[in-house]
Amino acid sequence: MSDNELIWRVAGGSGDGIDSTSQNFAKALMRSGLDVFTHRHYPSRIRGGHTYVEIRAAPEEVQSRGDGYNFLLALGDSFARNADEAAVYGNEEIKPLSENLDELREGGVIVYDSGFVDEEDVAELNLEERAEENGWHVYPVDLRGLAKEHGREVMRNTAGVGVTASLLGMELDHIEELMEDAMPEKILEPNIEILHDAYELVSEEFEFDHELRVPEGDHDEEQALLSGSNAIAYGAIDAGCRFIAGYPMTPWTDVFTILSQNMSDIGGIAEQVEDEIAAAALALGASHAGAKAMSGSSGGGFALMSEPLGLAEMTETPIVLIEAMRAGPSTGLPTKPEQGDLEFVLYTSQGDSSRVVFAPGDIEEAYEQTRLAFHIAYEYQIPTIIVYDQKLGGENKNVPVSFFDREPDPSLGSTLTEAELEEAAHDASGKFHRFQHDPDNDAGVSPRSLPGQKGGRFLATGNEHSPGGHIEEDPTNRVIQMERRMEKLEHIREALDEDHPSNQTYYGDETADYGIITWGSSHGAVAEAVERLNEGGHSVKGVTVSDMMPFPETEMTEFLESVDEAMVVEMNASAQFRGLIQKELGRFGEKLTSLLKYNGNPFEPAEIVEGYELHLDGGDAEPTAQVRIEPAAGD
Repeated sequence: MSDNELIWRVAGGSGDGIDSTSQNFAKALMRSGLDVFTHRHYPSRIRGGHTYVEIRAAPEEVQSRGDGYNFLLALGDSFARNADEAAVYGNEEIKPLSENLDELREGGVIVYDSGFVDEEDVAELNLEERAEENGWHVYPVDLRGLAKEHGREVMRNTAGVGVTASLLGMELDHIEELMEDAMPEKILEPNIEILHDAYELVSEEFEFDHELRVPEGDHDEEQALLSGSNAIAYGAIDAGCRFIAGYPMTPWTDVFTILSQNMSDIGGIAEQVEDEIAAAALALGASHAGAKAMSGSSGGGFALMSEPLGLAEMTETPIVLIEAMRAGPSTGLPTKPEQGDLEFVLYTSQGDSSRVVFAPGDIEEAYEQTRLAFHIAYEYQIPTIIVYDQKLGGENKNVPVSFFDREPDPSLGSTLTEAELEEAAHDASGKFHRFQHDPDNDAGVSPRSLPGQKGGRFLATGNEHSPGGHIEEDPTNRVIQMERRMEKLEHIREALDEDHPSNQTYYGDETADYGIITWGSSHGAVAEAVERLNEGGHSVKGVTVSDMMPFPETEMTEFLESVDEAMVVEMNASAQFRGLIQKELGRFGEKLTSLLKYNGNPFEPAEIVEGYELHLDGGDAEPTAQVRIEPAAGD
């Protein structure tokens, strides 16, 4: 946490343009030279319901949402439910103001739309009294009235940005540039006018007595603002993916939409089908036919993909699948982040699993590990899964454009040419020994052919099969085929250890006595927490693990042997990742403590710092946040 940072929260109703407004403001801050990180909170409703987006901006890199925030722009909810339903849902018009006050830092700034929010409702909040207690600076501005003067009520968002810029002493140049890029001429002019009118109105009507200003920063190179969903989609495209099939389901929909919008431009095919079973099966068929293919869904939809996933394992058909976690079980909290699907992704489908699972921790890893997923899937003929959550998929962060300066990879991996097929083993009927056990190939990979290749004909079945694909129940053949498929994971682990930089991310003092372990999207919050703990005199180091299967046994053994204790931070109620560590490295069970959060909101760095300090203290104090500390097995 830094005093030299802005954390701006814009709140309103779902459908009020909160997301687009925040994205444009984040880009403006980025173009002014700042590093930015966004956090999005929205309900599972198309229209109405309290939603907000937070933008954290600072001169130095920001990897996580902050602890609370220091500027609130509350626009009201123009799609609020009928007041007669107040007994169930409360007064939704006021919620963009009322539900955001608890996390506002001392000395923070509040702007609310006095033309939309009823002043009687504001009075019931005791806002004046609370502002005095917390040193808040409150600026009621009639944004709605200002927008109506310019002809369109929807422009109150633009007015709110103008007010924000004025109160923060921010120039309008970058905001205007973005508006010029995004808006057609007929709406650009009135939006520019209201932006300036709101800016000037605030400077004329209010005396600023707050100290909050936009920090100053500078980038050494061109930056791009993108989300984890963007990174996964672009990583797939650069890895050569040319077929995507899916069915919309939050939060997977973002990846599916981005890929669908781009496929026709790169000579690929995108199909929205009737359900997730069809989506996975269609992608499997495309891969069988020789395309680099992907499908995916969120928890409930991915459950329907279990059978096609098992078919991919049995037929050794390469495919990349996406699983976008959200809070469950069942429909759960469909728009909130949680890491509760890890065991499901590792073990779904019948029989022994032969799949690879990556869990990227940030936007850069989402891009790199998606590309790696395609490489492994097609080289080893194995389904590879990217598991992430709504937090990573929806948050935006600036990344240097040069990071994406990579060569595309169109390779189909271990696929034979027709010339090579002439020399390959075939049975008496002429079928290619697609599933041949080759003692000379110690990775368990039997090179494949594609439909239509001369000499490449074979059978593909979900039953156990002979080298040519015929259904085969012979015990000896079963053992050979099963062991060949399973041994791929061992060789993939060796390749990951030898041929690639580690997918695990380490931070803190290498000689530290205490470790913090996390996985997936909690990476940034844990990294910042480790930095703060060391600044506070503790001896802490951290690691974010991305390789879920095959598990990085050697790396994690070295890490756990080097510390006295370790705290595992994850967003679920059942400590699933801690359970995976104990399954793979059971002898370290007594070293492991869990810090768990599962209320629908991601970790803030301060919550991890507090959890660490409470655990070391050993007392009975309860965390102030909605987190749970679960002691080590030996305690």
